[in-house]
Amino acid sequence: MTGGDSRRQTWSAASYDEHARFVSDLASGVLDWLAPKSGERILDLGCGDGVLTAELAAKGAGVVGVDASEDFVRACQARGLDVRLMDGEALTFANEFDAVFSNAALHWMTRPERVIAGVARALKPQGRFVAEFGGHGNVAAITTALHAVAMRHGKDVRLAHPWFFPSVETYRGLLEAQGFAVARIALIPRPTPLKTGMASWLKLFNSPFFHQFGENFDAAVNETEELLEPALCDAQGNWTADYVRLRVEARTS
Repeated sequence: MTGGDSRRQTWSAASYDEHARFVSDLASGVLDWLAPKSGERILDLGCGDGVLTAELAAKGAGVVGVDASEDFVRACQARGLDVRLMDGEALTFANEFDAVFSNAALHWMTRPERVIAGVARALKPQGRFVAEFGGHGNVAAITTALHAVAMRHGKDVRLAHPWFFPSVETYRGLLEAQGFAVARIALIPRPTPLKTGMASWLKLFNSPFFHQFGENFDAAVNETEELLEPALCDAQGNWTADYVRLRVEARTS
């Protein structure tokens, strides 16, 4: 996402590569569910820095990526990938793709009905939608700590949870309402080591929350980290994020 509004999450391809490489590194499970075939046309929804887009293309698929971050799109295009600047809640494709794939992006799109409707339009008949993203209970400890810091200082608690983390039942219902048949869906607990620490994660994945503290930005990060240390940091100082992923495969009629 882009823009001058400090309430909006923004992205830097360089920072993402340094602090969030685990996002694509841990995508083998959802890629197995996708099982891309040579010659298929695949849409990578919320493609980020294009690491998985390139991997799909290397398997012989015709891949189009979309993302709402201008920095990500520029980085992808510089690598020769067909990636376009587009809002995932306003997809413009119609009956073009054998599959729509998404990894670690859909929880940023908080109007899921629009996303799913756009995916359904983009797919050919008997097309498949395979995705993994934050599910119910994802980063629960982190969100609770952010809420506590916001309440303690009279800040906007809504910024503590800017994501959409649905349960299996909720997401199944949303898909079926748009005509999808759900082939398989699961919540998968996945505690995730943070090689560059919790403070880096907080500043990368929820910077708008801390921007509301102004000159006390770093103090708020430190306070949140202190609250999380007993639960998510081991005796050697290694941090782990309390991730829970929702993985789904659904098909159009």
